[in-house]
Amino acid sequence: MGLFESDKSAQRLPVSLITGFLGSGKTTLLNRLLRHDDMKDSAVIINEYGEVSLDHLLVERVDGEVAVLASGCICCTIRSDLEQTLRDLLVKRDRGEIPPFRRILVETTGLADPAPIVQLLLNNPLVSHFLRLDTVVTTVDAVNAPHQLDRQYEAVKQVALADRLLITKSDLVEDIAALELRLRRLNPGARIESVSYGEIDPAQLFGAGLIDPELKRIDVERWLNERAFAEPDAHAGHAHHDHHAHHDHGHHDHDASIASFMLAFDEPLDWMAVTHWLAHLRNARGQDLLRVKGILNLRDEPTPIVIHGVHHVFHPPVALSGWPDSDRRSRIVFITRGILRADVLELWQAVRAAA
Repeated sequence: MGLFESDKSAQRLPVSLITGFLGSGKTTLLNRLLRHDDMKDSAVIINEYGEVSLDHLLVERVDGEVAVLASGCICCTIRSDLEQTLRDLLVKRDRGEIPPFRRILVETTGLADPAPIVQLLLNNPLVSHFLRLDTVVTTVDAVNAPHQLDRQYEAVKQVALADRLLITKSDLVEDIAALELRLRRLNPGARIESVSYGEIDPAQLFGAGLIDPELKRIDVERWLNERAFAEPDAHAGHAHHDHHAHHDHGHHDHDASIASFMLAFDEPLDWMAVTHWLAHLRNARGQDLLRVKGILNLRDEPTPIVIHGVHHVFHPPVALSGWPDSDRRSRIVFITRGILRADVLELWQAVRAAA
């Protein structure tokens, strides 16, 4: 049909976000990362130099906003908007004013909402042409997280949007099992790690995007983390009464009103029906669509189509070069606020019936 752009993810630089609760050890994590040998050839965007002790790492200042560190990292502060900062970094690199870099890290302050940054990377044509979203990392303070999650929706949203959840200060509490369970209910697809003083192998932290950084190929299973959404007694062989049957396994955290679930469809879908379905969801409840991502098997399309969105903003659908494995089902992961699985399915059935 020619409706979809081809996937060029491997040609674009990966961008990862580091978010975190107030006092959760985000700065400590960033300091450790900047010293790690595997993080050379990186550009790091922070809010203020004063928040991260860089004096002993500093080699030279390119200008008032950009510095080169001994590790080879490029470090810059946000003086205007993030879009302009990203563009300036790319221009300086291309002009040879700063060393080349292969990845970008963006640190957000306190309880900043990561959604606008994710939206920028997904849908801004000037940014997404050169850059791609890789990983959203959220640091979670084991001591204060339960209170913060109860009181601050921003904290809940940081967990819901994350690909990686790092529990810090776990040595100061007797048991983190209840916190881990709560985090898994909020975001089953995120990998949870417990870290001490920010020590973690960058290979464990990054590489959550559609491209496997080691194998340099599409890895849908890792990206969707489908198994995390399956109930313990679920299996692939249950019978279907409808060729359009869906299988959905969900978790709901009632106190935070966050619902996360995956829908799978056996038969190829009609793209116009999918478009209308998602458009209705965005128009009616876009603010409550925290994250949607999926791989679709569409009628008349020989290869899978990838969708990815946050709130009202979706990345233009991308056609992959081929199916990564023998599984041809359409699979869509939803993380929402107050939108239940039944709501989404009811709307899908209505759209299908009207098609």
